[in-house]
Amino acid sequence: MVPYNGGFIPVVVRNYTREDFAAMVALQAECFPPPFPEELWWNEEQLENHVSLFPKGAICVEHNGRLIGSLTALRVNVNPNEPEHTWEDVTDGGYIRTHIPGGDTLYIVDICISPEFRKAGLGKWMMQAIYQLAVKLDVERVLGGGRMPGYGKVAGTMSPEQYVDAVIQGILKDPVITFLLRCGRMPVTLIENYLEDEESHNHALLMEWKNPFKRGN
Repeated sequence: MVPYNGGFIPVVVRNYTREDFAAMVALQAECFPPPFPEELWWNEEQLENHVSLFPKGAICVEHNGRLIGSLTALRVNVNPNEPEHTWEDVTDGGYIRTHIPGGDTLYIVDICISPEFRKAGLGKWMMQAIYQLAVKLDVERVLGGGRMPGYGKVAGTMSPEQYVDAVIQGILKDPVITFLLRCGRMPVTLIENYLEDEESHNHALLMEWKNPFKRGN
């Protein structure tokens, strides 16, 4: 049960499958309207790779038969000393052919929640599911680039670095970065030209959750 409109509604967190492909595309269109590029919405080939190459990382939230949120991840190896990369390179443009079955890192490819349900805490549910998967798989970390959609509104008066500092300090709130901070993700580095994203001016904040239960740590 999650909070919604002053009450609570039942939801199911599960792995998405081939039967969910049409609903997944519709959810992307709902979550990322223009000016977000339509070509970055999922296509059937990408979704087929998600459920065949790493089905455990294909997570969704369902309410009364309707998909209202999704999170996609893959496994990769990460060099902490060379953190900068692009979304395109690490995720193979969303096709995740870069997936490494024994990779030391769970990398978040995408997370989206229906605007109608963004006050219901679904993102935290899915993030907790990915943290649990990280513990089960015994990886080093969960990693991903957080969009900065609020930056576009202040880009004329603040640098990306100043904006990130203000969000981290709680002076400003960003729809994505603030959410990830509340989920326990920690800033690693600011990346330029991470993803074609007009609202973020193509920037992203790389953010990490280190697995405290990693065996051998």
